[in-house]
Amino acid sequence: MIVETLSIARRFCGPPKSGNGGYVCGRLAKHLHGPTAVRLRVPPPLETEILVEASENRARLLQGSIVIAEAQGAEIELTALPAPSFPEAVEAARSYLGFTRHSFPRCFVCGPQRTFGDGMRIFPGLIEARSIVAAPWIPDASLAERSGTLAPEFIWAALDCPSGFAVLPVPEGKTLVLGELCARVGSAVRPGDRCVVIGWPLHVDGRKRFAGSAVFTESGDPVAVGRATWIEVPVTAFTSESPCGQ
Repeated sequence: MIVETLSIARRFCGPPKSGNGGYVCGRLAKHLHGPTAVRLRVPPPLETEILVEASENRARLLQGSIVIAEAQGAEIELTALPAPSFPEAVEAARSYLGFTRHSFPRCFVCGPQRTFGDGMRIFPGLIEARSIVAAPWIPDASLAERSGTLAPEFIWAALDCPSGFAVLPVPEGKTLVLGELCARVGSAVRPGDRCVVIGWPLHVDGRKRFAGSAVFTESGDPVAVGRATWIEVPVTAFTSESPCGQ
C-alpha cells in the first residue's frame, strides 16, 4: 500500500474554503491506472496536510478518520459527443451564465474573477442547437509537469465544471454539489494548446443529475471523457464548504 501526504493549495479552490472537485478527484486518481471513478464524501480542505492511502485498485483521501474521497477503477461506458470548432466554442463562451451569476466566482476552473495564468478560465456557454455547453481552453504553462505535458489532475478539473453547467438551471433556493466523477484520460495536452471543452446532460434521478463532459484538441481529437454525478441540495446546506458546484 502507498501512503503519502498532500496539501491542496489555495489556488486550486472551488468554493473559498475547499478544493475544486475535479482537481481533487484527479489528484487521487493519479494513484490508479486506467479509467477511474472518484466519489467525494466531504469538502476537501485547503492548505491542510491530508493522507493518501492507495493499493492497486483503490485509493482514499483521509483527514484523520474522515474519508474525504474514495477512488477505484471503473469502466466509463460513455462516448464523447462530436466537438464543436474552436471558434464555435469561443462564441458559445460569450453566453456563459457565470458572468452574471456564479456561486463561487473564484473557482479555479470556471471562476470569472480568476486572471489569466491563475485560474483555468473555462467558461462553458450554451450551443442550443446541440444541447451542449462549450468553452475554449488554452492551458497555462504553470499547469505542466516536468515532462512538458499537463498534469492529469488539470484534465480532470477541466471535465468537472462544464458538466455542472450542462445540467442547469436548478429550482430557486437550490444548488448542485459534485458527488462523483468518473473519467478516462487519453492523449496528452501541452501548455498553449488550443482545446475545446464540452458538457452535456444525461438524465435526472430525483436529486441526482448526471452529465457527460469531454476535452478535445483543436482538431477535434478526444483527450478525455468524463461522467459526473451532481446532487441537488438547498443553498443553505451548500454555501462555501463543498466541491465546485453552481
